[in-house]
Amino acid sequence: MLGLVVGDAVGTAGGALSVDGPLIGTSAGQLVCFTVEGVIRAHVRISHRGICHPPSVVWHAYHRWAVMQGIPGIKEWHAFADVPWPDGWLAQVSALAIRRGSAPATVSALQSGRLGTVEEPSGASIGAHALTRTLPTGLIKWWLSEPEKLAMEIAALTHAPAAAGVAALGATIVANLANGHEVGEAVRSSLRDCQTLLNHDANSVLASALAASNERSPDASALAGLAPKATALASLAGATYVAASFPEPGQIRDALLFAASVPHGKHIAAAAGALLGSAHGVDALPTDWISRLELGWVADTLARDMISEFADSPSGGEYTLASDSNWMSRYPGW
Repeated sequence: MLGLVVGDAVGTAGGALSVDGPLIGTSAGQLVCFTVEGVIRAHVRISHRGICHPPSVVWHAYHRWAVMQGIPGIKEWHAFADVPWPDGWLAQVSALAIRRGSAPATVSALQSGRLGTVEEPSGASIGAHALTRTLPTGLIKWWLSEPEKLAMEIAALTHAPAAAGVAALGATIVANLANGHEVGEAVRSSLRDCQTLLNHDANSVLASALAASNERSPDASALAGLAPKATALASLAGATYVAASFPEPGQIRDALLFAASVPHGKHIAAAAGALLGSAHGVDALPTDWISRLELGWVADTLARDMISEFADSPSGGEYTLASDSNWMSRYPGW
């Protein structure tokens, strides 16, 4: 989470960071916060109701983001007439109500009112947001067996199946990196695991990214060639090249500055930050950058809360008592 959000902020600045002041990201960072919040809320629902369609809960989360942004034509959800909406603690975070760039495919899908699926997509976009906003779902591999399926279904809410397949691959790479695989093996293993979800282009593009990282020292023209567009696949290819070219924990600062230096660098840097954060952990991220992140504390809280939810279910469940009486108001299960 923090790696992605810091990569998003560094990428937005094109690597030209000020010496002080907040580091501000884009709508990608905002949307990933609502993705994780939606995943937590879906698990709360499962714990209490025993049945849930997690992508629908995340779909609801994206509606809360859009309404907070003041985007017109968005359905308002009200569970009860006397309960304020948007609900949950993210609705109180003022930074998430500030416009930080566009998310056209997501907004278009929300305004249409039609929830997309892999079988029946609501949009044709293959843009990078399908990847970046779903990468943290790979971390639920510690508790659930198919994070790639969840990532794919969440991406398909608003994007085309090709982008949803890349989201599945990205989440699987995150899971493998978090489990201790080095970058090359994490990518190769993920390609094998997701082969039925991907088209041929994904295999060849990711293989080219790994090969390029082994051929020479990091080269901006090579990175730009791997990611010539702001698509999900191009962004993952660029992030793979960056992560493989800067494999050591102490190289994350240089890696993100390098990623941000090319066209479409904000998407590459966000994805690279997620991969490197998964590989090396939060302690390897540049502390001076993390301390200045506009959404740093939000991302950190969500990451910790996701672990708490899947490991401990603080709101309790159908047959267990709550250990945190405020959890359900923070993460209502719908």
